[in-house]
Amino acid sequence: MGTTTSHFTQDELQEYSDLTYFTKKEIVYVFKKFSELDPDLVSSDKYCRIPKEKICQMPEMKVNPFNDRICRVFSTSRNFDGSLSFEDFLDMMSAFSDQAPKSLKVEYAFKIYDFNEDDLLDAEDIEMVINRLTGSAEPLSEKEMDQLLKNIMNEADLDDDKQLSYAEFEHIISKSPDFLNSFRIRI
Repeated sequence: MGTTTSHFTQDELQEYSDLTYFTKKEIVYVFKKFSELDPDLVSSDKYCRIPKEKICQMPEMKVNPFNDRICRVFSTSRNFDGSLSFEDFLDMMSAFSDQAPKSLKVEYAFKIYDFNEDDLLDAEDIEMVINRLTGSAEPLSEKEMDQLLKNIMNEADLDDDKQLSYAEFEHIISKSPDFLNSFRIRI
């Protein structure tokens, strides 16, 4: 563990701790997990970017139907490839941690579900969310999907504009106590 802590000064660890929901010890552990994704690359450059494909192979991410969207949302890459720097990875792990507040999890869930990235969840976005959640084994029929979308909009679209704003999404999520259980990664 001594070699991992030497990657950061005490000031860096303190700054990361101040900006996340992790202790210094947990940050060192998160860096270890990051390093395990591509040991050679990280050992030669701690500021490297790990490709999305490697991030998505983590056991915690592999089973998540939104793993590519998660990488996209947390990536600060200028070429929008979903690659993650350590700081991106740390932000992602912090937002998914048990210590992160529900409001932060809701904010990131909205971004992850907003496939067309227009700051609204329209029928197309919600259909993509449903398809990912239900899997590809038995897709819903067009009629079933239309009815489900209609039911969702009837319940959540408070201003009847056929799309969900962040406020409407936040309101509907507040009625779902199981949301926090499905939106986390344990370190």
